[in-house]
Amino acid sequence: MITVYIYLLATLADWEIGSVTAELNSRRFFRPDAPQLIVKTVALSKEPVKTMGGLTIIPDCTIDEIEMSEKTLLILPGADTWSETQNAQIIQKTSALLSKGGSVCAICGATVALANAGILNDRPHTSNGNGFLEMFCKPGSYKGQNFYINQPAVSDGNLITGSATGSLMWAKLIIEKLGLFKPETLEAWYAYFSTGKPEHFFALMQSLQQ
Repeated sequence: MITVYIYLLATLADWEIGSVTAELNSRRFFRPDAPQLIVKTVALSKEPVKTMGGLTIIPDCTIDEIEMSEKTLLILPGADTWSETQNAQIIQKTSALLSKGGSVCAICGATVALANAGILNDRPHTSNGNGFLEMFCKPGSYKGQNFYINQPAVSDGNLITGSATGSLMWAKLIIEKLGLFKPETLEAWYAYFSTGKPEHFFALMQSLQQ
């Protein structure tokens, strides 16, 4: 059983995780033999968290309850509050999870938190454009410039990073990492939602019948 945890913090950028959470929950395009998974929200406590869009979410569990294994995937959304000290606990958990072979998927502001912790110093990654991490990280904490890739989203084994405008590609890489869609379904899904062209919708529907 794969467990996907979505970290909740104040001002969470709702739209950045929308594509991936919708597919993980609905399972509407999963291949018949897709691995079993469960999705849980996680936070410092079980107190309600308000997103940037004004939605209130009650966490399913706390950080201490995260299962540390190769079958764990942790999603770190963007937010305006990543610099607050209480988020240090999830970053420590992130580092430990990566060392155990689990997967971490960070987007937008969450990449700053990873960079500040040195996690991006020696791994291919992306963020919100060249110079963004240097601008927002603590002086001297980020040394991964040579590993920065100027793409909407980047996968490096068990670490997937995305920019604020790369949430759809980031979602595609997460779905691919989890092995949830058939390859042709995933390609048609991404093509349709990134272009809106009807031929990709029909290809998506057809892929489900094969």
